[in-house]
Amino acid sequence: VRVLHLKENIASLARLLASTSHGGFPVVCRPKPDHAGVFQGTIKRLELCMLLENEHIFEPETNNESFSSCPPLSYEKIGVEKLSNLSRLTMLLNRYATDPRYQQLFINLEPYINKSAMSVQAHFSLQRTYIIFRTLGLRHLTVVDQQNQVVGVITRKDLMPFPLEERLRLQLAPQ
Repeated sequence: VRVLHLKENIASLARLLASTSHGGFPVVCRPKPDHAGVFQGTIKRLELCMLLENEHIFEPETNNESFSSCPPLSYEKIGVEKLSNLSRLTMLLNRYATDPRYQQLFINLEPYINKSAMSVQAHFSLQRTYIIFRTLGLRHLTVVDQQNQVVGVITRKDLMPFPLEERLRLQLAPQ
């Protein structure tokens, strides 16, 4: 599972977006530096792309958890249905991933994540998961363990009838 942190490095984020086609990502927070990340919410790919087009919100790394004075972007600015200029975004991602300046810059994702994103426990009922997914019209659903650490993501493709039946048949077949 590809997870993001509340405070994410620009170069790493650009490489992730350039190398994957995922539509959304779980966001985690480490309560202490030596602890595993705890699920905080999700953020969509389109929102991340819109954030990366606003370089003025990038900040240098700080030792404390707070970020400086830059006010968050408005919902209207990041809540778009589709990207207006894909070639510009590709050029930006390439620059962010290769230019050493962006290795030292970070973005605070906290104001932009969906903190009320649904999640299910790892051993949650498949039938109930399917019902939740369908009735809420979800695109992805984060799977967490008992410590609320991300262990997977379920997408619509995972719950399509034929692939689902095939995986169940393989799991239930005697060895």
